[in-house]
Amino acid sequence: MEKKWNIHQADEHTVASLKQALGVDDVIARLLVLRGIHTFEEAKTFFRPSLDMLHDPFLMKDMDTAIDRIVRAIAANEKVLIFGDYDVDGTTSVALVYSFFRKYVDQIRYYIPDRYNEGYGISMQSIDYAAENGYSLVIALDCGIKANDKIAYANSKKIDFIICDHHLPGDELPEALAILDPKRADCLYPYKELAGCGIGFKLAQAFCKRNGIDDAEVFKYLDLVVTSIASDIVPITGENRVLAYFGLKQLNSTPSPGLKSLIALSKNDKELDITALVFTIGPRINAAGRIEHGSKAVELLISPEEEAREFSEKLNVTNLQRRDLDLGTTDEALLIMENDVITPYRRSTVLFNPSWHKGIVGIVASRVIEKYYKPTIILTESNGMVSGSARSVKDFDVYAAIEKCSHLLEQFGGHKFAAGLSLKKENVAAFREAFERQVAATIEDYMLVPMVEVDADIKLDDITGKLVRILNQFAPHGPHNMTPVFVSKGVMDTGFAKVVGQNHLKLELYQPGTRLTRIDAIAFNKADYIHFFKRNIPVDIVYKIKENEFRGTTTIQLVIEEIRPS
Repeated sequence: MEKKWNIHQADEHTVASLKQALGVDDVIARLLVLRGIHTFEEAKTFFRPSLDMLHDPFLMKDMDTAIDRIVRAIAANEKVLIFGDYDVDGTTSVALVYSFFRKYVDQIRYYIPDRYNEGYGISMQSIDYAAENGYSLVIALDCGIKANDKIAYANSKKIDFIICDHHLPGDELPEALAILDPKRADCLYPYKELAGCGIGFKLAQAFCKRNGIDDAEVFKYLDLVVTSIASDIVPITGENRVLAYFGLKQLNSTPSPGLKSLIALSKNDKELDITALVFTIGPRINAAGRIEHGSKAVELLISPEEEAREFSEKLNVTNLQRRDLDLGTTDEALLIMENDVITPYRRSTVLFNPSWHKGIVGIVASRVIEKYYKPTIILTESNGMVSGSARSVKDFDVYAAIEKCSHLLEQFGGHKFAAGLSLKKENVAAFREAFERQVAATIEDYMLVPMVEVDADIKLDDITGKLVRILNQFAPHGPHNMTPVFVSKGVMDTGFAKVVGQNHLKLELYQPGTRLTRIDAIAFNKADYIHFFKRNIPVDIVYKIKENEFRGTTTIQLVIEEIRPS
């Protein structure tokens, strides 16, 4: 697949100014400017996160009302229900808020909707459950901002809702007792990108502040917060960066029993970072809601050590089932694409198979995009309706395209790069064509070419131990602060290039005209490029800089992601 290399440009005056203010080299100053850091103070905040940097939770619209209502519920011994979505953000949110408030609320339970019988978000069934069981207050996490009809129904049942959401509101807010969402237009909270679990954390933090409780009582749940930040792929900037930084510290030192048991099962013997959470811990938590029921994940996250081990082993089996389904369905989807003569001419992909598992269609959509880089929707049949997930390509608003086809849909929701939808089976063909027309009319050619984002063009002799030590301080990495990616041009191998494993290249590189004599490199799944190195053809490489530990010795190694002839 053709890829375009996009080398980011930074304002040279700002780079020079920051370089002088910090006493760092050009590479570091450039990386900081690309991350929106322009002054000494901003750099200090970036490199030295502190829990003192967290904002006052009462700056969030409706926080006073929410805390007043919780205090009133405690005083009156009311029954409180903690409600959350079935994904990682939802289940970690519920685990945090339930674990925190059960120390203060006598009659408290949690409720996770069934992905298949209730669908995403607040359901009528959940409100009926609350009414039938005498719950007068529901705290809804990671959902609810567009549940206007559900909240109206709850109001008719005399059930108060506190909504803690981080998604974009619709034109009208639901008539809940309190709505905590920094993205609502009238909320002046300084940071807008908290995950759902982050909103739950702020609710608990506000309760501590109102009642004179030490912040340590809520900081103990930062391992849950960072798990949600990583898995929900929110920007790792501002308050999220602080929460992620300290959450990772806790996760690597004193994790809760549930997360500790998942870490043990993942067999990760290195320090956990955001990437490890995304690829090893998050999928195991998510598997519960995809294959069985999201409540299984909450049970794990709130359990003591012995029970947590038992729950985690069950979740691990569920995750293996999920992975098999994922790979099998992806193969089926790609086969359909390969056998469809129209595929090369379409600007979108919409695939439907009634036998596919609803819980993994979002994963499959992402996998299909890896091979066919187009806005993609994967559909299946569930409970007499067709439902599915959409994933987008860089810069294309898939939610807006789906919205233009809403006359063919029963329900839809999401954001620019990912969405969910449901429709009647008889509308699938019409929707596929309507979506294709909408995408074809609005997508630009460059959006259909995968972009390799590069931070800086550097020489191999710019790579020093000092540079690597400072780069390590850029973590935690994630959206808006990704691991720095570099390009070096005209590099060659010293003569030791070889294929290792199944399809990987082991290299020892040098760059003519620079002082550096050689540096180790690995290029995964790039064995086809060995002829360039064997024939001494200079190449340009895109790579990340890593530290490689082997038998107690740490060396610098380049992890190559892209190669092309110079």
